[in-house]
Amino acid sequence: MINVSILGYGTIGSGVFQVLKENCQIIAERTGEEIKVKSILDLRDFPGDEAEGIIVHDFKEIDNDDSIQIVVETMGGLHPAYEFVKASLEKGRSVCTSNKALVAAFGPELVKIAEEKKCNFLFEASVGGGIPIIRPLKSSIAPDIVEQISGILNGTTNYILTEMTENGTDFETVLKDAQAKGYAEKDPTADIEGHDACRKIAILASLAYGHQVDFEDIYTEGITKITNRDINYAGKLGAKIKLVASGKIQDGKICAMVAPGLVTATNPLYSVDGVFNAILVRGNMAGDIMFYGQGAGKLATASAVVSDIMEAAKHPGINIKTIWDNRKMELVSFEESVSKFFVRVSGTKAENETKVSEAFGSVTPVDAGYSDEYAFVTEEVTEGAYIKAEEKLGNIINKIRFN
Repeated sequence: MINVSILGYGTIGSGVFQVLKENCQIIAERTGEEIKVKSILDLRDFPGDEAEGIIVHDFKEIDNDDSIQIVVETMGGLHPAYEFVKASLEKGRSVCTSNKALVAAFGPELVKIAEEKKCNFLFEASVGGGIPIIRPLKSSIAPDIVEQISGILNGTTNYILTEMTENGTDFETVLKDAQAKGYAEKDPTADIEGHDACRKIAILASLAYGHQVDFEDIYTEGITKITNRDINYAGKLGAKIKLVASGKIQDGKICAMVAPGLVTATNPLYSVDGVFNAILVRGNMAGDIMFYGQGAGKLATASAVVSDIMEAAKHPGINIKTIWDNRKMELVSFEESVSKFFVRVSGTKAENETKVSEAFGSVTPVDAGYSDEYAFVTEEVTEGAYIKAEEKLGNIINKIRFN
């Protein structure tokens, strides 16, 4: 029997308990061991809950229990999650977590401790919820050089942009609807400003290239500036607007970014709508591989956590190698990264055509029926060149990169 402790009995923690209980027989058959939840750490009591009898309020009760073999961290945040996870690993206990903030900030350190202590630090659920991506990166795609990894990594923003595209609803109205349906938090900042997706692409890029990619170094832009006019122009271009997180090799360095992007029908991410997420990996041998599914949700995410518990249970005393050290990857400077831009400027075509040509060179006009502005698509230019052209014009309303 494998004894497990769960840290945090919120949405994901209670989901892990539910999956382990309801699917206990098939989990035991596929693992070769019965897995039992011995204790659950939470500050609250849960009278009448199935887990009521195993709730503890002090981490020391778990830390000092020598029968515990696997610790599951679903508390969220950095502290005290980091301290509890580190203490567990240092005692040789495998840890499974869904905490993207923890993994993005302390991944290399915790991976190293697990390797030294011959246990495992597993975090499948930290990036794509129920979408399997961490383990495929470490094993199935391991023979390949990853040329690019990109994805729609946030269900909240994808739902908002899908509703704006399909129903013509404005951003603020859709955001309130998403909050009412539970797709967006009361404070949606981390989602709509791109911070959530940024941490996820930092983890994926770190695993894809084996070295630390700090989320603080990744250029991040949210979706709050996207309007219905942008959506209409996208339709004229045969594209949809998605919040895209990406990391790719450019001139031997890594170019990483999170920003709204115009995704055309030739891109597999084009058809990813609603609250669904998808991750597209391009290997130099395997080509394009896409992983698609629910990027969040109680049971989808809990299922991914339990898959890690099963993996840890099948490898007692054996570290499953994770290539991720703390040497920082050299990133392409933001000014040197290359994109093609869709741009809107205030004023008529007659007022802008010559000035735009002088600032950007050759462009392709886009007409969506608005007489008070002029829109166009640039050639591929560096971010630095775009910034200079934008400053020269001085009347840009919005810009969106092509993906």
